[in-house]
Amino acid sequence: MVNYPRKVFLPITPDVERVGKIVLDAAYKVHTVLGPGLLESVYGIAMKHVIEKNGIIAEREVKLPIMFEEVSLESALRIDLLVNKCVIAELKSVENMNPVFESQLMTYLRLSKVRLGFLINFNVPHLKDGIKRMVV
Repeated sequence: MVNYPRKVFLPITPDVERVGKIVLDAAYKVHTVLGPGLLESVYGIAMKHVIEKNGIIAEREVKLPIMFEEVSLESALRIDLLVNKCVIAELKSVENMNPVFESQLMTYLRLSKVRLGFLINFNVPHLKDGIKRMVV
């Protein structure tokens, strides 16, 4: 059996954790007011509004180019919410979560070099059941 070295991750900085908390607080507020069953875009617009009321920059539908052979290639990839350039929120409003959604967020984190992300499914009765935190 081969023992591969473990990858060591630095902890998420307190500033990034603070932004992550703002993102989660915004998601809870939006879900409480709007409830489940709406389009992802509606939740994205509402979250952007709540986050920016806290004095934090939130960008919707951010294009994510792909670096391939040292060339930046235009792609169809879009980050739902990029918050303060340090937290990604990938928003869903689906009946059942698909493992590909986690892969999608991990890819966005890796390509953007952002370390903290949240996969948030608003189509649940209790939002805590629709949130997955991911770190690279």
